[in-house]
Amino acid sequence: MNKLALLGDSVFDNGAYVASGPAVIQQVSSRLPVTWNAILLAVDGDTSLDIAKQLTRLPTDVTHLVLSVGGNDALGCIPRLEEATSTVKQGLIALSQMKMEFDTNYKTVLSKLLVFKLPLMVCTIYDQMPGLPPELQTALSLFNDVIQREAVCRGLPVLDLRMVCTEFDDYSVTSPIEPSSKGGEKLAARLVAALLMHDFSKPCCCVYK
Repeated sequence: MNKLALLGDSVFDNGAYVASGPAVIQQVSSRLPVTWNAILLAVDGDTSLDIAKQLTRLPTDVTHLVLSVGGNDALGCIPRLEEATSTVKQGLIALSQMKMEFDTNYKTVLSKLLVFKLPLMVCTIYDQMPGLPPELQTALSLFNDVIQREAVCRGLPVLDLRMVCTEFDDYSVTSPIEPSSKGGEKLAARLVAALLMHDFSKPCCCVYK
């Protein structure tokens, strides 16, 4: 029996935002083969700094890990993005500081996960939410650059959620930064397909979409 653990934030822990529809954990579980099951360790609102706490609840029989984190780290930077600068260069310096902070935190998360020596897949942060202005989409690209770069360095597969949740109704009407049941179904389908397709026996940074 294989057991998948979903770690991260409300991309996986979206039950509060789908009304009567199924949440991502239910959609993933329904798509896995009968020899698999899945558990939800992700917590709505958590950032990269909270993953260590989630790992304290990791069962000993887990065989696979999927991580989707970073969206709330980016949200926490919005007040800093509103700060005035006198030159474009100063603005870029501020952005680089945010990126470096996330880079440090994300590296720490991956190091903690790799200690378990389990197959691990990571997800990018989706960036086509309704009403997201172009400047914030640009800022998100800095966080996604960290995720993809660190995945490449460690030979980890990546599920690129930017290519999955691409339509307005992929997002919850309750909160447009969470996946709806439709978006969750697309996410679950791609995630399970990537898990079953990927050869975790050899380091390879394949990007699934």
